[in-house]
Amino acid sequence: MLTNNPFNELTWIFPIEAMKPFVVIMVVLVLAGTIFDVIHKKSAKYFFQNMKKSKSDSIRDVGGGEKIKIACATAAHDVLASGEFCNHRRRIAHLLTMYGFILFLLTTAIMVFGYSESGTNTPVVYPLLWHFGALMVCVGGYWFWFFIRADVVAEGNSRIRFMPADLFVVSLLACTTFALIWSFLLSIGADLLAFLAFLLFIASAVILFGGVPWSKFAHMFFKPAAAFQNRLADADGSRSNLPPPADSEAKFGLGIKREMPRHY
Repeated sequence: MLTNNPFNELTWIFPIEAMKPFVVIMVVLVLAGTIFDVIHKKSAKYFFQNMKKSKSDSIRDVGGGEKIKIACATAAHDVLASGEFCNHRRRIAHLLTMYGFILFLLTTAIMVFGYSESGTNTPVVYPLLWHFGALMVCVGGYWFWFFIRADVVAEGNSRIRFMPADLFVVSLLACTTFALIWSFLLSIGADLLAFLAFLLFIASAVILFGGVPWSKFAHMFFKPAAAFQNRLADADGSRSNLPPPADSEAKFGLGIKREMPRHY
């Protein structure tokens, strides 16, 4: 199972020529959905207005070299390490899901476009990474969904409670879960059940990539830009006119010990 390319088995149930344009259509849906999200929610307008305001409030100029350092720090801390999460469990779950999703997407594209023809020998590393990426998404995603979500842990709501904002994580979990089930059923020769699992895999992929305007998918493109802007605002002093954080009793002289907020 782990070393077999499941897309090699599509030729008898699904025209392989149709799988390649399907992947391209999913990419187009993400791009179109992100553009629609930006226009509908006016995210870009707000972002540039905030950038302009920060520039007018700045007390010093930030040079090109310093901006590069800030960009590198943003990429390393906020993007690659998800440093915005204070809770270590949430960070680990997020990293498992994020890197698993990246592995799953990249290896899917490689196997579909490079090694999906019947009789083509796929290097073992790609199916291994494909299955491993899907498994990482499932571990991180189900851990988050059942044990870490704020409304479940802090408010005592049902673990299966679903809201529109959950569309991304639910469709992502469905996509990777049915992908693993499809691959497993193929490996044991249950062709009919494998076909049904494949259809569910395709349907969940359509919801995942086609539901960008209604999910948090586009959020992953905005977060790095917002994190960079915040770091730049700290560097140029445009945030110096904000009230100081309530993390020190010495600053307020109230004799009250303050605790850092808990993020779930």
